[in-house]
Amino acid sequence: MSRNYLRYFLYSIVFAACFSTEAGSYDDFFVALRNDDAGLVSRLLDLGFDPDARDPRGQPGLVVALQAGSPHAFRVLLEHGPIQIDALNAAGESALMMAALKGRLEEAQLLLDRGARVNQPGWNALHYAATGPDVKLVALMLAHGAELEAGSPNGSTALMMAAQYGSEASVALLLQRGANPSRRNQLGLNAVDFAKLSGRAPLVQHLEALQARAAQAPASAPD
Repeated sequence: MSRNYLRYFLYSIVFAACFSTEAGSYDDFFVALRNDDAGLVSRLLDLGFDPDARDPRGQPGLVVALQAGSPHAFRVLLEHGPIQIDALNAAGESALMMAALKGRLEEAQLLLDRGARVNQPGWNALHYAATGPDVKLVALMLAHGAELEAGSPNGSTALMMAAQYGSEASVALLLQRGANPSRRNQLGLNAVDFAKLSGRAPLVQHLEALQARAAQAPASAPD
């Protein structure tokens, strides 16, 4: 066996071993995130695994951990070192949006402390927070500069989301901050219509009363 051939043979073995280890690490990393195995996530990161790697569906690791309800693995990944905190999945969702959707107040605060972006075109973290039961998440997004009247791809606002899916406390907070109950999306629906879709009769009555008062205000205003 020639010296050159032996060198090539040894390089081939090393390359194959590295490739096998990397492939195994990739699978292990995302399994660990889903199983909230913070220890394994930490070890893989220490070995040089890319914290910005995406799973086969294109989901960033932070989003995977939040979807799976893995707070310990999430925290290890977030705090290990530099990471693309605003990376989006195929649906245009960031880690902050996923934290808002899943009702993860502590994780949302950690992301915001690291400078996560609150506003973006289309769906944003306030829309997602408004769909859940915890008004504290809505308040948190507003406290960090969320645009109150930002529209989704079809022009729906956070108030519309809260009227159909969220808590009445979230509806009240958004209204208190100045959300417009009469605004309509591209389908011609307003907050009242969204509340009707969920059969929320008391909320429908409340929003209709607000709209009626708003409609009368200019006529009753002094000259």
